[in-house]
Amino acid sequence: MADHTQPWAERTVEMPPEGHGPGMPPEGYGPGMPPGPEGFRRGVAQVGVPRSRTGPETAPHEPTGTGWPMAEPERQQLPPGYHWRQLRIGRHWSMLGGLFAFVCWGIWAISARGDLTSPVVTFVLTLLVAVGLFALARLVGRVIWERQLGRIRRSARGAHLVTGIFLTGVGVAYLRQTEWVVDLWNWVAGL
Repeated sequence: MADHTQPWAERTVEMPPEGHGPGMPPEGYGPGMPPGPEGFRRGVAQVGVPRSRTGPETAPHEPTGTGWPMAEPERQQLPPGYHWRQLRIGRHWSMLGGLFAFVCWGIWAISARGDLTSPVVTFVLTLLVAVGLFALARLVGRVIWERQLGRIRRSARGAHLVTGIFLTGVGVAYLRQTEWVVDLWNWVAGL
């Protein structure tokens, strides 16, 4: 009998004595031989009783035309604030474009020498268009980058870059409407 004081002893099966010498299975043991005493067969692991696949436990597959049933993949739990941090990556492009547009707008508004209500409304509308362009760039990025190409977006650099380029173009447009800046540009270009 096995020594039950050892933790491995309860999982150990005692072997019957070998009759034909070392390394040789006794009669009645071995591959292709019927099981010996207590259902033991040397070299073959005992497994659970196989269940019938046609039993009441499994339902037959009914084709529905949608393919094989698959489990929904579990969505990875994102940490709180992940999307806000993702939107902040690359914001320097939008900020630089916005700063350039603001400076150019200020030059244009001061050169107009009049009521500032109209230029302020113009700049606010320009900023609203820039926010809409940013949202559109994010949407296009989601559709193309994530859904079509199957990639993961880890930042908003592309949308911020598009917005920064737009705001830089707006700033250049403000400067082109300022008469003394255009005269200065033509003078420098003529040198």
